[in-house]
Amino acid sequence: MDQTSTFPGRIRLGMVGGGEGAFIGAVHRHAARFDDRYQLVAGALSSSAQASQRSGSALGLERIYDDYLQMAQTEGAREDGIEAVCIVTPNHMHAPVARAFLEAGIHVICDKPVTTNSGDARMLKALAERHGLLFAVTHNYSAYPMVRHAQQMVREGALGEIRVVNVEYAQDWLAAPLEQSGQKQAAWRTDPAKAGGGAIGDIGSHAWQLADTIAGLPLESLAAQLSSFVPGRVIDDDVQVLLRYRGGARGMLWASQVAPGCANELRIRVFGSAGGLEWAQQQPNELFWTPLGEPTRILTRGSAAMNAAGARTSRVPAGHPEGYIDAFGALYREIADHLLARRHGGDPGAASFPTIDDGLRGVLFIETVQASSRAGGLWTPLPS
Repeated sequence: MDQTSTFPGRIRLGMVGGGEGAFIGAVHRHAARFDDRYQLVAGALSSSAQASQRSGSALGLERIYDDYLQMAQTEGAREDGIEAVCIVTPNHMHAPVARAFLEAGIHVICDKPVTTNSGDARMLKALAERHGLLFAVTHNYSAYPMVRHAQQMVREGALGEIRVVNVEYAQDWLAAPLEQSGQKQAAWRTDPAKAGGGAIGDIGSHAWQLADTIAGLPLESLAAQLSSFVPGRVIDDDVQVLLRYRGGARGMLWASQVAPGCANELRIRVFGSAGGLEWAQQQPNELFWTPLGEPTRILTRGSAAMNAAGARTSRVPAGHPEGYIDAFGALYREIADHLLARRHGGDPGAASFPTIDDGLRGVLFIETVQASSRAGGLWTPLPS
C-alpha cells in the first residue's frame, strides 16, 4: 500500500540518522507523530548500509536507503517523494546532508547546532533562500508554553528595560570519561571533528537560544572561558561566558556537563527595571513573575492569565504534566502548519519557530565563545 496516498493531509517526511543506538532520532519521530501532521515514509538511518536497512525495517519504512545522497536524489525525483527531511546525525554531517536535500528541492528540519562552522551555515542559508525552501532548526526549549509566555511578556514591556539576563544549563553525564567506554553518544559528542564544540555546542547553544528567545536582545560582545576538566578529554566540558547586549543589558551564561547532581538543569532569569522572570525546565509549567516591589507570582500553563503566545504551544488541559517531548511536538506542529500553507499556495507568514537565521547566529555565538577563550577571555564582538 502506498502510504503517501493513504494520508494526503500529512507531510511526507524522511529522516537521515536516528537509527540503532541513537537517542534523538526517536524523539523526533515521536514529536512528528504527536499531532498527526506527518507520515515518515523514507530514511537513511545510519552511515552503515546494513544498520540503515535494519533500522528502517524495524520502523516499517517503505523506502530505506543505504546513504543520504541516494535518498536525496531519488526522493527529489519522485512525484510522491518526501516534502521535508529531518536531519538527526552527528553535527559534522548536518551541512553535507542538508545541502544534498536542499539541492533536491526538499525542505529541511535540522537538529542543533545547525553546522560545525559559520561558513557552512551561511552556505545553507543562501541555498535555502535561493531555492525558496524552509530550513527549520529544532531548538525545542523555545517551544515550551511558558517560554513563549515569557517572550511575549518581554515584548509587551512588562519587565520594563531589560538589565540582566542569567542562563545556565548543567548536566553531569560527562563528569567521568564515559567516551573511553565506547558509549556511542559520548564518543561523538566529545570528538571535536564530529561535534564542533563540547559543552558549548551541545548544551551551551540551547542556553544561548533560550536567552535569545525570551530577552530578544542583540548580543554585541562576550568574554568566555572554556574548560576541559576530565583528564584526557580534548574538548570543553564546561563553559562560562559574560555577555554584553546592545542597549546596555548584561548577562551570564554557564553550561557544564561535569556538574554532579545536575541531570539536565536548564534555567533562565531575566531582570528588568519593572520586574523579573524565572523559568526552569525541571518545572516547565510554571513561570515565576515578580513585578518590582510586589510579591512573586507563579504563572501556570493553562491558567486564565496565560497569554496567546503561550497558549499556542500548549496541548493538554491545565494540571497535566507537559514537557520535553511535548515541546518538540509543538515545534513540529508549527513547522507542519507552515509547510501545509506552502503546499496549498498560501502565505505561511513569519515563522514562529527557529530557522536557519537562528541556526547561523547560534554557530556564530559558538565560534565567538571559542575565539574569546583562545584569547584568554578577551572581550570579543560577535560578527554580523
